[in-house]
Amino acid sequence: MKKIRLFITRLEPSSIQSGVYTLVLNEHGGTRRLPIIIGSYEAQAIAVEMENLTPNRPLTHDLFKSFASSFDIHLNEVVIYNLKEGVFYAKLICNNLDKEVEIDSRTSDAVALAVRFNCPIYTYDFILEQAGVEIEEESESEEESNPPEEKPKPPPVERKKPSKQTFSDYSHLSNEELNEALKNAIDHEDYEVASKLRDELNRRKKQ
Repeated sequence: MKKIRLFITRLEPSSIQSGVYTLVLNEHGGTRRLPIIIGSYEAQAIAVEMENLTPNRPLTHDLFKSFASSFDIHLNEVVIYNLKEGVFYAKLICNNLDKEVEIDSRTSDAVALAVRFNCPIYTYDFILEQAGVEIEEESESEEESNPPEEKPKPPPVERKKPSKQTFSDYSHLSNEELNEALKNAIDHEDYEVASKLRDELNRRKKQ
């Protein structure tokens, strides 16, 4: 299977569930985006590194990088290789000059390490087909001509107890209404909602 490179496009609080964040990855040279829901701690770990901030004490992912570097272990790449029941699976491709090793990882941790090792992030086409959100080329062109002025900001350190989940149920909508809602979500760059609408459309195709 051909690997597709991904780049971090956005990191923001979830619009559906309190206490979690939406990480949006964009395919290289394409118009699909992959929204992934991650925890607040992992979101903070990613944003802190992207902002080039230095915490008073090393975060867990910083400790992992220091430990690996001390023993000449390098992270070559991160691969999001599977998607089961809405859960993404990732692996770390590492080497220590003598051999290459694949290590299973949560996707959020893998991305947090990828930004620290400055290594590429990949996935496969079937994952983008299942969970990706298609962006019209015109929207992409506008975004390229008007790049965002700010990078993702680190989430607050304060830990709040997540409120009761409020995931919307789209099963009562017709296919036409789902497609219209999907287009509207994409136009408003609400990729988390768009991914859930896409999941409902894909579920119906399998029936």
